[in-house]
Amino acid sequence: MTATTETGAATATSSREFVKALTLTDATMLVAGSMIGSGIFIVSADISRTVNSPFWLLMAWIVTGVITIFGALSYGELAAMYPRAGGQYVFLRESMGHLMGFLYGWTLFVVIQTGTIAAVAVAFGRFLGVLWPAITPDRYSWFPQLDFSTAGAPVQLGLSPQRLIALITIWILTWINLRGIKEGKWVQTTLTIVKTGALAALIVLGVTIGRHAEAITANFSSANFNPVAFTPAFVIAFGSALVGSLFSSDAWNNVTFAAAEVHSPQRNLPRALIYGTGLVSVLYILANVSYLNVLPLHGVKDGATVMERGIQYATQDRVASAMMETIFGAAGASIMAAAILISTFGCNNGLILSGARVYYAMARDKLFFRRTGNLNRHNVPAAALIAQSIWTSLLCLTGTYGQLLNYVIFAALVFYALTTIGLFRLRSSRPDAERPYKVVAYPVLPALYIILASAIAVILLIADQTRAQALSGLVIVLLGVPVYFIWRKVESAPTR
Repeated sequence: MTATTETGAATATSSREFVKALTLTDATMLVAGSMIGSGIFIVSADISRTVNSPFWLLMAWIVTGVITIFGALSYGELAAMYPRAGGQYVFLRESMGHLMGFLYGWTLFVVIQTGTIAAVAVAFGRFLGVLWPAITPDRYSWFPQLDFSTAGAPVQLGLSPQRLIALITIWILTWINLRGIKEGKWVQTTLTIVKTGALAALIVLGVTIGRHAEAITANFSSANFNPVAFTPAFVIAFGSALVGSLFSSDAWNNVTFAAAEVHSPQRNLPRALIYGTGLVSVLYILANVSYLNVLPLHGVKDGATVMERGIQYATQDRVASAMMETIFGAAGASIMAAAILISTFGCNNGLILSGARVYYAMARDKLFFRRTGNLNRHNVPAAALIAQSIWTSLLCLTGTYGQLLNYVIFAALVFYALTTIGLFRLRSSRPDAERPYKVVAYPVLPALYIILASAIAVILLIADQTRAQALSGLVIVLLGVPVYFIWRKVESAPTR
């Protein structure tokens, strides 16, 4: 009787289906909300130190926007063909086989998705520390601590108030998404609307009341706007500088992970990808125009005032906070911190919601823990959400999130290029397959995307400042090959 009951319960769990609760608006907000985190408010400082030019700072964001939109247009065709849970994992599996699909899912779980969630969660704790100074990065003495290095960068194992806050946010958002897709989408859509409005307000303030004559002269005069010589060395430096802007624009593909929960996915997924990436790319470019209207690009590392430090040496790289401080004084930093808290919380909700669907799809193919291939009574992959939260929590504790960000972009670019190559393969191998949406300007546009993504990945392997992290990212991907064959062998072994 007990065995029969357990079997029936397992069958009921595995037979549940996703609920189609995401409208076009929800799907678009999932794209935009997963993209907008803390990066746009911070990374322009590092980019500006590398390119050393207002013109090339803007070009970095323009190039990133073009690459992102090209990718979204290419993915639109694949998403309309395969509107299933797992998204990009499914695209790679269908076009290049189970091994390639597994390598993507493996890398997503080990570093891309979970590493990004950990980094954004710790950023939440860092900015909460602006409003609540007791939340510091100092590690608790009573928790095990260990310092070492990986890829030449320091790693600090331990628990601090900031990391504890990060853990709490991950657990809260995981709990919300365990309650169902409707709860997750409500949080996502609401917070994305709020933070998009806040980013738009930041832009308006920068080009209106915040305009500073000294900054405008320094940044936009003919003598200063484009002083950098265009040489092969600069091309490599510019490519490596795109790490920050690409990371800030990443996760736009996450809506494809939740494709099974989108209304009319063949029509709404391509639209959501285009609308979401287009909106965020324009906002990012305008945000940097706003920064340049308020703060000079060039600054002094140990400058006493915000204007002296400029964009290049904004305190802890908080460019947006420095801009708001220039406009509103000390209160500006608090206003910006509150806006970034909303932004990072909403960003992580989208990442947590979406990522679990990939592990669910892998489990259904017997390429991940079997329990993660089941839906709970709220029709969401509960075990996948919990597994994701556990690994992400460990990344927060190890403190490796800083290095993982560099691994993320290289690995993500490799799989973006491979997935788009898969588009060409599917056009050839399955010419008669239903394609509700076809990418515009085929084959030119997807080919350009492959070239651009591949070129930046190669530059990351060449550039001194990113080579170690890029190689480590490549190693993580390749480690998935033996894991795949071991997993298949275990799964195929007869059970007793």
